[in-house]
Amino acid sequence: MTSRSVPSSADSRPPLVELKRVTCGYGERVILRDVEVAVPRGSVVALMGTSGGGKTTVLRLIGRQIDPMAGQVLFDGIDISTLDRDALYAVRRRMGLLFQFGALFTDLSVFDNVAFPLREHSGLPEVMIRDLAMMKLNAVGLRGARELMPSEISGGMARRVALARGIALDPELMLYDEPFAGLDPISMGVAARLIRELNQSLGITSIVVSHDVDVTFSIADQVVFLANGGVVAQGTPQQMRESSDPLVRQFVDGEPDGPVHFHYPATTIEQDFRMGPR
Repeated sequence: MTSRSVPSSADSRPPLVELKRVTCGYGERVILRDVEVAVPRGSVVALMGTSGGGKTTVLRLIGRQIDPMAGQVLFDGIDISTLDRDALYAVRRRMGLLFQFGALFTDLSVFDNVAFPLREHSGLPEVMIRDLAMMKLNAVGLRGARELMPSEISGGMARRVALARGIALDPELMLYDEPFAGLDPISMGVAARLIRELNQSLGITSIVVSHDVDVTFSIADQVVFLANGGVVAQGTPQQMRESSDPLVRQFVDGEPDGPVHFHYPATTIEQDFRMGPR
């Protein structure tokens, strides 16, 4: 992995993304309660924790796919819940998203997948779109695969094409939803290196949702652990490795039982298996 350039503590600018006392959920089911998270500009922040802990929900809040029940979600100081449709779309154009498993358009070539957001939003002539799309593909090492279809490339390559598409409009913020899921070790290492290098070379800010401890810790500046409806721990990867919090220890060490139980809550075995008439 490349060495990290940690954002300077002397940077007095407010965080690019900030959740202030956010409570949200789906219907009546609350997923996050009174959550506070700040994402410094230029950093790579990892969201980790148990399945169902609210990591992807945070990404949906930032993109305003859902609104909080309470609290504020700020992007560059703007409360995005107050924006009308045009203003919201303008803010979203400042964000890039790498979907889990890439989510490429299957009927478009590699090149056309990357060119798609440029054609939709930039208003640039086709000759400039071609050059920009080729530059993005070159940045992820896939300029030579531009004419291939998604069905003709590997899962790791598809994730890199999706990353090129995500940075096509030069976003200020990149959101990654499980970018390492299903990848072999080589592809995983390539994806991690690209996230770190692009964050640094493009001067962007990145939020990475991931379950892979080792590879995520190798590229993150800060780690936020979400569980039980809130933030249970946050700090540098080294601080998380040294944490004595039982839930963090269970997650980092991969223990099958602990604060997150192996067995789903149930009645006693005696009650479930007792003999006799029902």
